[in-house]
Amino acid sequence: MTLVEITYELQSPLTLDQLRRLGEFSNTYGLRRFHFDESKKHLSFEYDASRLQDMQIEHVLGQATIAVVRKVKVN
Repeated sequence: MTLVEITYELQSPLTLDQLRRLGEFSNTYGLRRFHFDESKKHLSFEYDASRLQDMQIEHVLGQATIAVVRKVKVN
């Protein structure tokens, strides 16, 4: 298992529906955790890079209608 954390800056705060969709994504794909920093509008994910790629996470963000400004960091 190769754990990676990736953070995105969002255009706007998350809605309850968007949070629900992220929860469904984590159940389906085994995402370890996600965290939303409302003050910075940063959404961080910790995931197993041997199972997921950041492009898959970006695809799910698009499906959940979560508008990303930019990728902030990858650890």
